[in-house]
Amino acid sequence: MKKFGRPLCIVSIFLLVLIAIACAVNPVSGKKELMLFSEKQEIAMGQETDQSIRQQFGVYEDKALNEYVNTIGQSMVPQSHRPNLKHHFAVLDTAVVNAFAAPGGYIYVTRGILALMNSEAELAAVLGHEMGHVAARHSMAQMSGQMLAQIGLVVGSVVSKDIRKFSGLASVGMQLLFLKFSRSDEYQADALGIRYARQAQYSPGEMLRFFSALENMSAESSSQKIPTFLSTHPMPADRIAKVKEQISSQDVRLAVKQEDYLRRIDGMVYGDNPRQGFVENGVFYHPEMAFQFAVPGNWVVDNTPAQVAISEKEGRAALLLQAETSSQDLDQYLIAKAQGFGQAKLLKETSDPVNRFPSRHAYFQVPQEQGEPLAVRLSCIRKDGLIYSFIALSTYSTANTYQPVLERAILSFKGLSDSKYLNRSPDRISLVRPDGHQTFQSILAKSGVDRTHWKQLSVFNSIGLEAVPESGRLVKMLK
Repeated sequence: MKKFGRPLCIVSIFLLVLIAIACAVNPVSGKKELMLFSEKQEIAMGQETDQSIRQQFGVYEDKALNEYVNTIGQSMVPQSHRPNLKHHFAVLDTAVVNAFAAPGGYIYVTRGILALMNSEAELAAVLGHEMGHVAARHSMAQMSGQMLAQIGLVVGSVVSKDIRKFSGLASVGMQLLFLKFSRSDEYQADALGIRYARQAQYSPGEMLRFFSALENMSAESSSQKIPTFLSTHPMPADRIAKVKEQISSQDVRLAVKQEDYLRRIDGMVYGDNPRQGFVENGVFYHPEMAFQFAVPGNWVVDNTPAQVAISEKEGRAALLLQAETSSQDLDQYLIAKAQGFGQAKLLKETSDPVNRFPSRHAYFQVPQEQGEPLAVRLSCIRKDGLIYSFIALSTYSTANTYQPVLERAILSFKGLSDSKYLNRSPDRISLVRPDGHQTFQSILAKSGVDRTHWKQLSVFNSIGLEAVPESGRLVKMLK
């Protein structure tokens, strides 16, 4: 056993030296902590992540709303523990209820979470919470610890790990978005959010209304998605109690700005935007780009601005669709696209058109570092100045089962001309001022809001369906 003593000793000394030289002072606590990334590296990682986020989710195309959120955020930066770090704020074009921070001061809120909020003070508290994660370098501390332990990061994806590399989410920056913060990190970010909001003259007690809305939304999760905010920001039972302890009686004198906030989100898209694609009766329709194709039954659809990803519910096969402008001919484009597959073995090529659109198809066997090879079909279709590329994926042993299913979906691709689908428009938030006599449910019915939205709007307004909203208070409806 003695022969192992020296190597182990050398490794231990190396780790001790590494830890000693890789410690940095935390901007919030003022204490030294393990940190393998400089601020310059953190900012560079944030810039890379920001590009990926904008491509994957898209920024909501409302300049005034983005400027509003940025103004609130920037007003709080001088109060943070990293006032000299340049902060960036953006609204992402997704109905998912979430807010998160990327390294280096990049902070995002979704239009889904904006629809849940009811005041500028709530927005300030949430932005302050995310600024707290940035100030305390929580993501970078997790990354440092995981690198030291040589633990690989895993990116969430709609496909299995064997075919995840094709989904375009494998960058280190995007991986950071799927890290779950620890209980102590959440407590600290809450405390910092309260502090930053208060110092910016916003009532931090509005954070409690936000948490209550999140919990109520979770209670309705049988019909609505659980807020993604809760999956990345765990809500232990005592978290709300700890926030209550930090709220001062003097805070009620600070700004809430409920009506000002609601006026800002009046007209904002609510829920999924069908203009960007939707599934109905087993068909995916995209009104803006005027195409459609059939979706395999009971498969999961993940539609983002970057791609449409459709996966078998157990993750054993997937179909990815991307589109881009290209001056290359189809053969050149297909060759360039296939280079991303690595050491792929070309099995067959064809040039059969798809519903009269010029097309090229190639079939590959792609080896994996672990496990059996993949069967990959690449189909490139030219339509209206764009090249649409379908990537059909399955393990090689299941190709006979899944590739015919994927082929049917690809060959069903065609132009969209039916005005019923071309003219589909999204729901948008509208505002109503109650008279103080009608129940919220009566107001919804009178406004013509589809009953499927009633429960969620009840949560999003913090008003029970049978409750009578006070006279003069603006409430969110749909139009």
